[in-house]
Amino acid sequence: MLIEANKVVTFHYRLSETSQGQIEDSRESNPIVYLHGHTTIIKGLEDALDGKQKGDNFTITLTPEQAYGQRLADAQQRVSIKHVVKTGSKKVQFKPGMVIQLNTSEGPREVVVLKVGLKSLDVDTNHPLAGKTLTFDIEIIDLRDATPEEIAHNHVHGEGGHHH
Repeated sequence: MLIEANKVVTFHYRLSETSQGQIEDSRESNPIVYLHGHTTIIKGLEDALDGKQKGDNFTITLTPEQAYGQRLADAQQRVSIKHVVKTGSKKVQFKPGMVIQLNTSEGPREVVVLKVGLKSLDVDTNHPLAGKTLTFDIEIIDLRDATPEEIAHNHVHGEGGHHH
């Protein structure tokens, strides 16, 4: 079976960037599970996975345009702290450089804190990996047909996916 639209793909990845070295490794937690062809992962990575199969291992390097785009100089704004996604009951001490999630009209969005105020934060709305050339080492560990419900909802259900 090959990876194509409406297949549920499970893979591990190791992400690195030239100036930072290794950034993330899914083997330290859980693999990624996504519905192929539904733009739920970055386009360049989804394109690289197209046509691969279970057991394949490969490395792909993506330019900023294929990954999270170029950094925009005017992507800073002041937001109310009430828009920060809460990650538990503990009060968070915000610090410049911290990556947080904001609730937006398009869903949660990662931003970087630039300055902390009493009731607001100045944030950089560029994705933290915008402007970077990224290298992914991929290991495809499972592949299956999506259910009609998963296709209708545009995401994976169950283990590693969305739970209703």
